[in-house]
Amino acid sequence: MAQVLEFKLPDLGEGLTEAEIVRWLVQVGDVVAVDQPVVEVETAKAMVEVPCPYGGVVTARFGEEGAELPVGAPLLTVAVGEPTAEPEGSGNVLVGYGTQAPAARRRRVRTATAGTATAGTAAGHGQGAGPGQGAGPGQGIGPGQSADNGQAAVHGNAPTGARARVTATAAAPASPPAPPQAPAPAPAPESADGPVPVISPLVRRLARDNGVDLRQLAGSGPDGLILRADVEDVLRARAAQAPAAGETAVSTPVAAPAGGAVRVPLKGVRGAVADKLSRSRREIPDATCWVDADASELLRARAAVNAAGGPKISLLALLARISTAALARFPELNSFVDADAREVVRLDRVHLGFAAQTERGLVVPVVRDAHARDAESLTAEFARLTEAARAGRLTPGELTGGTFTLNNYGVFGVDGSTPIINHPEAAMLGVGRIVAKPWVHEGELAVRQVVQLSLTFDHRVCDGGTAGGFLRYVADCVEQPAVLLRTL
Repeated sequence: MAQVLEFKLPDLGEGLTEAEIVRWLVQVGDVVAVDQPVVEVETAKAMVEVPCPYGGVVTARFGEEGAELPVGAPLLTVAVGEPTAEPEGSGNVLVGYGTQAPAARRRRVRTATAGTATAGTAAGHGQGAGPGQGAGPGQGIGPGQSADNGQAAVHGNAPTGARARVTATAAAPASPPAPPQAPAPAPAPESADGPVPVISPLVRRLARDNGVDLRQLAGSGPDGLILRADVEDVLRARAAQAPAAGETAVSTPVAAPAGGAVRVPLKGVRGAVADKLSRSRREIPDATCWVDADASELLRARAAVNAAGGPKISLLALLARISTAALARFPELNSFVDADAREVVRLDRVHLGFAAQTERGLVVPVVRDAHARDAESLTAEFARLTEAARAGRLTPGELTGGTFTLNNYGVFGVDGSTPIINHPEAAMLGVGRIVAKPWVHEGELAVRQVVQLSLTFDHRVCDGGTAGGFLRYVADCVEQPAVLLRTL
């Protein structure tokens, strides 16, 4: 007899506690192999594919695309062969995100009669959630109610025994379903006769929020499974009857706000960026200084290097090389503030972050040990991380641990900016667009390629003299790249 094992959302590391389901890669009934990716999720750091440590037949999936699940919540169940001992899985749940401990053997609860089943044991799913815990985002399961994933497990090709038990439970009420009616003060709790089979936690929540008694519905899904359409039919019928009865129609939770406003949840990458920027503004007393520089010689030097053959060198790589050289002269800016200890921690290695705009929002990949790389190595690493960012393949390790950030906002066609520091770093160098402007060059007015540079810094780590010295050195290297020869 096959054994059904539950695979839970693994610990993704880096302090991440939840993830959003972006796309399911398997369907109920599919055969999966050990370590086969089964779902694509988005965390606050990156988009990743989660492999399953078990091989067998998928019997249930928990959570619809777009739903957020906490770490440890069930993802799916897999019916494996008839093992003699508890399988331990591959251990490679998510490479780079820790491993998954072997799933504990789930207990089967035998019922006294075939027509009843206690709440929380209906799908052989075992564990009922306590108050405040739930299988779906924002949905707690109170005492006497089973987790919604129990029903999903039964009605997703679950083992025959489990299906028979819950089918008998769902069929217990002998009276035919009543027609749609006005909401009662409160629907009866689903505890005495076992849970009602519902396709997802979101449908159960929709019914609960609108006062729909699920026991009065005849599900249109397989084996009487209640679908979202069944609940929405009741709500539409109720709304049509309400004006005649002098009642106020009940709207569904997905109705658009009055006035055509659209609410966009702050979650995933956008939510993480919002939290980090808000914290930076609260904790860091920042200041900004800026200077215009003639970048004509830097562009000429880059053209000469690329004309000599070999891999092409990017302008961003040259600016990064200039930044690391400046940080070697002004190490105060390669630091962070330990507020609890009231100490400034200066770092001896430069992990250079750079702002990258993607379809999922702004991310800041990190080039490790940028101070030890030449322009060619920096160019290759920038290209690799940028491609991974746009494809959503960056790992948390590639998005954290930066000590200084380079922000090339000139790609947006703007000259200057006062960016918010990437907490907990101490500074950020901003680079505007390079544009032809009139400039006094060697005592004469000429058209030169001019760029505006800005430095936003944490005023706790240094004063304006240090920040100005750093920025002036960067400008000197931009205007006269030969200055870099001192540090090569």
